[in-house]
Amino acid sequence: MRITTVETFVLGERQVLVRVGTDEGLVGWGDASLEHRPGTVAAAVHELSGHLVGEDPLPVTAHWQRLTRGGFYRGGAVLSSAVAGLDMALWDLRGRFFDAPVHVLLGGPCRDRVRLYTHAWGTPERTGNPERARTLVKNGYTLVKASVAGPVGFLDSPAMTARFADDLAALREAIGDAADFGIDLHGRVSVHQARRLADAVAHTAPAFLEEPLRPEHSRLIGQLTAGTSVPIATGERLFGREEFVPVLEAGIAIAQPDPAHAGGITEVFRIATMAESYDVQLAPHCPLGPVALAACVQLDLAVPNFFAQEHVIDLNAATSPDLAILRNPEVLVAVDGHLPRLTGPGLGIEVDEDRVRAAAGEPGIPVGNPQWRYRDGGFAEW
Repeated sequence: MRITTVETFVLGERQVLVRVGTDEGLVGWGDASLEHRPGTVAAAVHELSGHLVGEDPLPVTAHWQRLTRGGFYRGGAVLSSAVAGLDMALWDLRGRFFDAPVHVLLGGPCRDRVRLYTHAWGTPERTGNPERARTLVKNGYTLVKASVAGPVGFLDSPAMTARFADDLAALREAIGDAADFGIDLHGRVSVHQARRLADAVAHTAPAFLEEPLRPEHSRLIGQLTAGTSVPIATGERLFGREEFVPVLEAGIAIAQPDPAHAGGITEVFRIATMAESYDVQLAPHCPLGPVALAACVQLDLAVPNFFAQEHVIDLNAATSPDLAILRNPEVLVAVDGHLPRLTGPGLGIEVDEDRVRAAAGEPGIPVGNPQWRYRDGGFAEW
């Protein structure tokens, strides 16, 4: 069996799918989405495809080595996302060849279902929506998440800190003590303000504070972990094992690599294995579509140190528009805040190729994420 085609399909600023085809008719799908950079990552996939066409698709790890390390310049969000999409597609194809789910090829299931968490949203002035959080918990979710209202100043006012603490107290009251919430600081906060916030909300017992610092300040995260009882989570903007070493050694509780950015299934499985040695659990970042989510779930099933799986797409019913590119959307429908174990081959989903081809378009100039400014006109982290 040989790879004959590598194609990309841009479905939007946050969805770039990769299709790897073979001379025997087997096909694998992956997600190489790099939010708001669809044309850039699609070009990177095209450039890397020369390493794959004409090759046997089954030795996935060998391909990962060449794709990741075959160029003199390596790493970074774009290349790692392109490799991730190709790696997912190769694992999907390998699973179909052996008629087994990816998690079985990785050693078999460590659990029967996958704990999910999703967002309680909020407003520009409020961290989280207590009513939505309460509804999610009633629907079976044991963990929800909200993002800090922003922008947040380098050393923001006591009023901001008090408002943040009040918002978290409202979330705790809404969901009770039998469920958890995590708070995404989204890299909006300085080390010094993060300390203040952690002190102010420790009494509400968050499950974690996520990405308190910008990724370029990861080396400083130990200043937080050593000074608070609130668990610290990070990793969505770290792209390989070496980038995780400093935060693991600094004492984070939860690692959050994104399989669509951090080199795919191959690399995230190894990150999870390394994290286990530091008593750190895995909560893969996933703000993307169903192909990326399926790859996450395969990892969640395979690793012992799994914590919870993020999703932002609607998993309430098989008729969800977010699952429209699947021919078997029912396998990604949440049941009591969990996903049952995926049993189909490869990623466990069946992509509707005709629908994908019909929906795909040229990337164009992306709108991008919101651009925030402080009151004085200076740049603020979104």
